[in-house]
Amino acid sequence: MKILITGNMGYVGPGVISQLRKTYPNSELIGFDTGFFARQLTNSTILPENKLNQQIFGDVRNFNYDLINGVDTIVYLAAISNDPMGNKFEDITMDINYKAAVEMAKVGKNKGVRSFIFASSCSVYGAADNNAKVETDTLNPLTAYARSKIAAETDLKTLADDFFTVTCHRFATACGASNRLRLDLVVNDFVAGAVASKRIDILSDGSPWRPLINVLDMARAIDWSVARKPEQGGNFLAINTGCNEWNYQVKELAEVVAEVVPGCKVSINTDAPPDKRSYKVSFDLFKKLAPNHQPVHSLKPSIQNLYDSLNATGFNDPNFRESSLIRLNVLNQLRQVNLLDSNLRWTW
Repeated sequence: MKILITGNMGYVGPGVISQLRKTYPNSELIGFDTGFFARQLTNSTILPENKLNQQIFGDVRNFNYDLINGVDTIVYLAAISNDPMGNKFEDITMDINYKAAVEMAKVGKNKGVRSFIFASSCSVYGAADNNAKVETDTLNPLTAYARSKIAAETDLKTLADDFFTVTCHRFATACGASNRLRLDLVVNDFVAGAVASKRIDILSDGSPWRPLINVLDMARAIDWSVARKPEQGGNFLAINTGCNEWNYQVKELAEVVAEVVPGCKVSINTDAPPDKRSYKVSFDLFKKLAPNHQPVHSLKPSIQNLYDSLNATGFNDPNFRESSLIRLNVLNQLRQVNLLDSNLRWTW
């Protein structure tokens, strides 16, 4: 089996590589990434890409489609990966998250690729009522990031057939330790603040709901998709990916972090305007279709593991929101030294 993983040098990629290498030890794994975040290694004893057969550097907007020859499965992780980046680079977000993904799927299908796996997001539900959202519910995207994911899902659906299976994972909000850690995620932000300053600063009023998933359980879900058959959900499947037990209010997350980190205070911004990005999600379909690939990490151990990982690196930066562990900061830094142009293309 030959598997191409785009965007493999981000937060999710190291876990996906490790999981697929374990499940398919004799497979040919190829990574394709721009390398924006390649040097953001945290607590890694080896380069995660050592488990690949080949690492290729490039931009999905200018992809060499000869690289797809002989590929069985494409895992599309490449993305402008959160709301702050998406808001600043809205057109680029659509180009990478949507247009390049669909074009790669089209060419891949014509070249004999059998399955395409797309990392979508539960953020497509946006503002919601208190009912847990199911896959057939109305979508209400509030950001460029969420709109790009919906656009990709919509076009990918038209490509799926008996010979080309498409799986779009609407992932819950990621959290947990990774060899390329991000701190611009709600739980990771809370743990970092607790470690560095014994404070958890909730920037909202704490009431919004968020579904969560450990980044390693995202890798397990992608692993399931590689071998997914059409009878497991159809030729095209957009599926909420996580577990029902991991629907939390933001203030509840802070309280759990405070239980793990001794001497930690929680501060809630009671004057904050309401955060419309609030939604509960039902993961019943994922539980039904993928019973052997359900999340195995629970919240408190995930927080403990991230806490231990940060301590092992000597992390102690109360200004971490200005650091290179925030993805938008990395892009801004690369632009400031003229290594990236305004379209986020390398300048050499």
